[in-house]
Amino acid sequence: MWDKPQALNWVANLLYASAFVMFLYGLLFVVIHLPIFPLRELKVDGEMSHVTREQVKLIVGRYIQGNFFTLDLEKTRDAFEKLPWARNVSVRRRWPDKLEVVIEEHKELARWGNIALVNTYGELFHAASDSDLPVFFGPGDGVREVAEYYSTYSRVLGATGMKVEELALSPRRAWQIKTDKGLVIELGREQMELRLEKFARVYQNTLAGLGGNVKYADLRYPNGFAVRRPLASKVTPAKLQPVKAIPGKVEPAGKAEQT
Repeated sequence: MWDKPQALNWVANLLYASAFVMFLYGLLFVVIHLPIFPLRELKVDGEMSHVTREQVKLIVGRYIQGNFFTLDLEKTRDAFEKLPWARNVSVRRRWPDKLEVVIEEHKELARWGNIALVNTYGELFHAASDSDLPVFFGPGDGVREVAEYYSTYSRVLGATGMKVEELALSPRRAWQIKTDKGLVIELGREQMELRLEKFARVYQNTLAGLGGNVKYADLRYPNGFAVRRPLASKVTPAKLQPVKAIPGKVEPAGKAEQT
């Protein structure tokens, strides 16, 4: 090799090129770490009603470190996503000295028992809320399902003037509704929307006239439904009498189908 000038020249050129690249890398490293590229502006966007200015200041003081080039965007995003009401966060640099943060907040839809809140995407999140919200119950894998059906049931019951106060899904996928009027509705596991629509029509035409006396409705019958109401104005719950209601007709109820 030593008697081959061409090979020696190639090795020398390679060493010079390597040294030059290392020099540029070192120079760039030094330059970007100089205090000449500080972040001077933080812009936080998004429709926010729960994330506060104090929370943002706390994150800025604790997690935003470095200049325009050295700031760790991933760690910064993770810090903002730790906020209880933050659902999604995006972080980006804007030349020459700006950091932009866009926060999408959770929009609460209901409470999941007494352990968490449910957002409009059917996702659980842990935050404090003093809003008057319906309460959902169900198996751990049923959060999104309950949230989706809540919209349907609320729309159907809207014609009756009632609102869904509690919505429960059993492990066997049977539904139960409790309204703001104190009425408990058993929907079962099949044709839930159709059953509720029939009930809503009858409720408007007949049952609404009973006022708050109707406390229970079983919609699991093949050709109608059963309601439970007091026989007199002053009775105890033990004396409630089940009746079967069919459009235009009220008679003693038979046995409900368990669906």
